[in-house]
This record gives sequence, structure tokens and C-alpha cells, in this order.
Amino acid sequence: MSDEDIQARIKGLIEQEHDLRRRLGAGEITSEVEHSELARLEVELDQCWDLLRQRRARREFGQDPDDAAVRDPGTVENYRG
Repeated sequence: MSDEDIQARIKGLIEQEHDLRRRLGAGEITSEVEHSELARLEVELDQCWDLLRQRRARREFGQDPDDAAVRDPGTVENYRG
């Protein structure tokens, strides 16, 4: 997955977040559904941002960015770096 692919995925996830908020405001979904879906989207967004940072760091240090991999949610969500 290229940097551009990851950035496009991030954009798509942000659009999904906005759509959820719009749907909640329009009364199309409950707040419980919105919170559940937002939580899922936030994890996936964090994974995408983490992957993009990994790729950039690998490139900066002369390593192959394609060797970067998506990390599990527990690792990404609990990162303290």
C-alpha cells in the first residue's frame, strides 16, 4: 500500500465520520450506533496514521517503506511514544 493509498483511506474514513455525525443529527441513527461506529473508525484511522508514520520513518532511515505493516489495535491505541 502506497502513501497515497493510505492517505486516500484516511480521507475516506474521515468522510465516514462526518456522515455518521450527519446521520445522527438527522435522526437516522441512534447515538449508540454513532458511538460504536466512531470508535471503530477511530481505531482504523489510528492504524492508518501509524502505518504512514512507519513508512516515512523507514524511508528517512534508508529502509524499504513497503516493509512497514499495520499494527494491531492494542499496540496502536496504547502507544505512548
